[in-house]
Amino acid sequence: MTEIAISSTTLPVGSKGRDASGWWGMLALVATEATLFAYLLFSYFYLASHSPPPWPPNGAPSLTLAIPGSLVLIAGSVTMWWGERGIERGRRWQLVAGLLLSLLLGIAFIVLEGIEWAGKPYTLSSSVYSSLYFTITGFHLAHVLVGLLILAVLLLWTSFDYFDENRHSAVSIGVIYWHFVTVVWLAVFFTFYIAPRLG
Repeated sequence: MTEIAISSTTLPVGSKGRDASGWWGMLALVATEATLFAYLLFSYFYLASHSPPPWPPNGAPSLTLAIPGSLVLIAGSVTMWWGERGIERGRRWQLVAGLLLSLLLGIAFIVLEGIEWAGKPYTLSSSVYSSLYFTITGFHLAHVLVGLLILAVLLLWTSFDYFDENRHSAVSIGVIYWHFVTVVWLAVFFTFYIAPRLG
């Protein structure tokens, strides 16, 4: 009987970067979700062009919370990028710090968005505009929550020492999603907060 010795201290490296099946799967998911947001934003501009003025009915939404929220989400992408660069160089502590900072910044974004929602003088069913606002920002918030779940799982796996400079495809795949969430928010931010101010 032949015995096979398997080291219990190291995991196989597996495929990396663009060779990883998860990388292509995440790109397919991002493309699908980007299409969903493109349709939603198209609906906003289409209905805006066919609605009697003023649009938005209550004027352009305040930038008081939207700008800090946008900066927080962008900062979360930067810290996640920084954490990924750390593990690529074998610095596990840098990945842990990047994941923790990104998680905290993502939670801060959700809190800011929740405060903004609570302060709106309209509800989901008040008008076409309010329906579009809560639907589109709500879909984005759902994606942020999924992103936070991904970051939390990556942080858990990092605590189990699953990643090093040779084995970190899951981190790179998670980063793709988190950057996607940030880019989508910039499109939503432009649509609701900047476009109405451009006339």
